[in-house]
Amino acid sequence: MSKGSNEAIFNEELTDDLHQYLLVEDGLKKEQLRDKIVRQVMPYVKKIAYGLARRSTDPVEDLIQVGNIGLMKAVEKFDPLAGTSFKTYATYLITGEIRHYLRDKSAMIKAPRQVYELYYRMNMIVQKLSDDLGRSPTDLEIAEELQCPVDKVVQVQEVERRKQLISLDQFVMSESDSETQYIERLVDDKNQELLMGQENRMLVEQAIDQLKPEYQEVVRMTYFKDMSQTEIAEVMGISQMQVSRRLRKALDQLTISLEDARPEGNNFAPKSSEAVSDSKV
Repeated sequence: MSKGSNEAIFNEELTDDLHQYLLVEDGLKKEQLRDKIVRQVMPYVKKIAYGLARRSTDPVEDLIQVGNIGLMKAVEKFDPLAGTSFKTYATYLITGEIRHYLRDKSAMIKAPRQVYELYYRMNMIVQKLSDDLGRSPTDLEIAEELQCPVDKVVQVQEVERRKQLISLDQFVMSESDSETQYIERLVDDKNQELLMGQENRMLVEQAIDQLKPEYQEVVRMTYFKDMSQTEIAEVMGISQMQVSRRLRKALDQLTISLEDARPEGNNFAPKSSEAVSDSKV
């Protein structure tokens, strides 16, 4: 049996140490037992970290540290009466911490490494103080427990706040104190205008395709080729008056088609036949 095998790690000695850790009341003895358990299970944490590293560029050493946080949580929270083995429980918390780290890594605002290390320590302290005090600890109480300035605690809390993932369906308060979905706060007006223009062009093209061929030709030469009615008349072999009449009828039909096809909220309004019939004379 290899020293790093699961059987060698999760053995009877580890089980005995876990039971002692749960029973002992002396703080120093408890800390020594926890450190002993963590050292014994550390090879298992490393295996999980290497297994979850998605790319060669993933910081495996960071994943090991994060997994170690999950291991310490497992030691502190493990209840042998719950019917779950320590290996199963530890695996769940270790992988959970690492996956959470990997998920948030890309979205997390970068901060010094020591801030993140303090963040993980602070989470454990907050949980411990909450259990002991029966309430959420103050920043001062957290700082005293961590033996660091209060402003450092505030800085870590700001990092945590900024890295929180926000659901696009989440409701947030607007400046007028009314609730609105977060996705509505992310609308790009310029992009909306671009999309609206593309949609309008598609509607116009579809409407033109529904016209009679001679009407289509007049519209396309007028608006796509920028030709005057006189030039169109020469090309088509008809009078300028006939071009004007065809254009007027085409625009009337386009107006009806576009009004029927116009999506709600789209303020696209084609020019009236009166306005455009004389524009290319």
